[in-house]
Amino acid sequence: MRTIEGLRIAAGRRVAVIVSKYNDFVTDRLQAGALAALTGAGVASSDITVVRVPGAFEIPLAAQHAAESGRYDAIVCLGCLIRGETPHFEYIATAVSQGLTAAASATGVPMAFGVLTTNSAEEAVARAGDGPGNKGHEAAMAAIEMVEIIAQLTHAAPRP
Repeated sequence: MRTIEGLRIAAGRRVAVIVSKYNDFVTDRLQAGALAALTGAGVASSDITVVRVPGAFEIPLAAQHAAESGRYDAIVCLGCLIRGETPHFEYIATAVSQGLTAAASATGVPMAFGVLTTNSAEEAVARAGDGPGNKGHEAAMAAIEMVEIIAQLTHAAPRP
C-alpha cells in the first residue's frame, strides 16, 4: 500500500469521479474514499463532478467523454467486478482496463484505475473500508499526483 501524506493539488483543478452503480454496496464506499481524498488534498467540492454509470463496462466511455470535454484535469474511475462462474469477469476486466488506457492515452488526461477485480464480495468490501487503504482513496491520490506530474512535465523550461 502506498499513501502520500500531505499531497496537495493546485487550486482550481477539476476532477471527475466516474462510478459504476453495479455492486453499489462496494462502489458507494469507493466513492466516499475518493471524495475524502480529493477534498483532503484541497480540491473544492464545487470542482468535483460525480458521474454514475450503469456498470464497469461503461466507465471508459464516460471517462473519455469527460476528458474530451476539457473541463477536467483528472478522472477517477471506480467500479467493482466480482468473479463469478463464467468468463464474463475476464472480458469486462480486460475491456475496462484497456479502455481506460486507450482513453487516457488519446486525451492526455490522467485516469486513475480504481476498479476492483476481486474473487469475492468479502474481498471487495475489505478493499473499500475507511481510511487511506480504501482503493477509491488510493485512486484519487494517484490522480492528484499525476495532475501535478503532468503539469511539471508540460510546463518545464525547454532544454538549451
